[in-house]
Amino acid sequence: MYKNNQRRFGGNNRTQPGGSRNSGRKIKKDYIHPSKFIRSAQPITNTEYTPEHSFADFNLNPLILHNLSLMGFNQPSPIQDKCIPAGVDGKDVVGLANTGTGKTAAFAIPVLQRLLSEPNSKAIIIAPTRELAQQIDEQCRSIGKGSKLNGALLIGGTSMSAQLRELRYDARLIIGTPGRIKDHLERRSLVLTNCNIVVLDEVDRMLDMGFVHDIRQILGQTMDQKQCFYYSATLDTRVRGIIDGFSKNPVYVSVKTGDTSDNVEQNIVHYMDTGDKVDKLHNLLLQEKVAKTLVFDDTHRSVEKLANELIGRGFSADSIHGGKSQAQRQRVLKKFKDNQIKILVATDVAARGLDVADITHVINYSSPQTYDDYVHRIGRTGRAGKVGYALTFVQK
Repeated sequence: MYKNNQRRFGGNNRTQPGGSRNSGRKIKKDYIHPSKFIRSAQPITNTEYTPEHSFADFNLNPLILHNLSLMGFNQPSPIQDKCIPAGVDGKDVVGLANTGTGKTAAFAIPVLQRLLSEPNSKAIIIAPTRELAQQIDEQCRSIGKGSKLNGALLIGGTSMSAQLRELRYDARLIIGTPGRIKDHLERRSLVLTNCNIVVLDEVDRMLDMGFVHDIRQILGQTMDQKQCFYYSATLDTRVRGIIDGFSKNPVYVSVKTGDTSDNVEQNIVHYMDTGDKVDKLHNLLLQEKVAKTLVFDDTHRSVEKLANELIGRGFSADSIHGGKSQAQRQRVLKKFKDNQIKILVATDVAARGLDVADITHVINYSSPQTYDDYVHRIGRTGRAGKVGYALTFVQK
């Protein structure tokens, strides 16, 4: 896995947000009063953080330190500064942090350090979506480059054959989504009885998606004595239930600076009918301050139709949804990140796990199913201390 840059993809027959079950059917939504979509940005002024440690202070393997330097990691972010020492010391860690704070490296560094120092150790990292799992995989590859560690990426989008091949070669770092991991456990292609390191990333989102039983079953097959990392944006009773069920006396670290939406200027766009709606979107996208835009719609069919409409009107656009293969989704995301396209039309598959730093606008062309979904959608903008903009279409 970390010997070279070979890419692996897999399949997941469980429906993710924007998955095949939403290809065309009517989606049941909570009623959200339009006033909830109107809010002025209240950006928090962040003072420059002075870390207590350098990466060299963590007593890391020289290979990891070398790779971090090549990646431009000059000093730890707040979540890394506080979580890595506890993780390297073998303690269970609960990290509460906003998106874009460097939390992936906060658990990837101590996990890779332990795998390198303990040849018999094995780790599993569980994430809610394919995109997030793949981003974690890519960062682990960079941090562990040249380590000769074997691993497997167990996500949806293609056949199982590549995953089965990776698992046969003594994979010591498993990264994947709950449904596909459980699929492998059921067919006995994955064994976790010797797994002593567990990471749950975005625990709250996985519980929102209904994976609570899958998570408990997966963790129940790992070693009784294990080190656990839990990362979440919120710490409600459900998340605490998972933590309390598998850990005693974990170290709690919080670097949350408020809701992600605090940096987002939110407003609504009134429209009369379908024709007026797409014309209003057209005019919005022509505005000078609209640079890189994420447009949310409900279903595979509506997303494809809207993307084709925008392309036909001369916009640089593409689409992403659960009906596309993982390879197709990754190609589109790369085009969006590299500014080859300026507009990405998506289902809620992009509401989480989409790590694109310079999105200026999020447009809810269709209303979200829940208010929590709305918050996750608009959290794709207003990042890294910048003010973003969220506009929600509401019919008169």
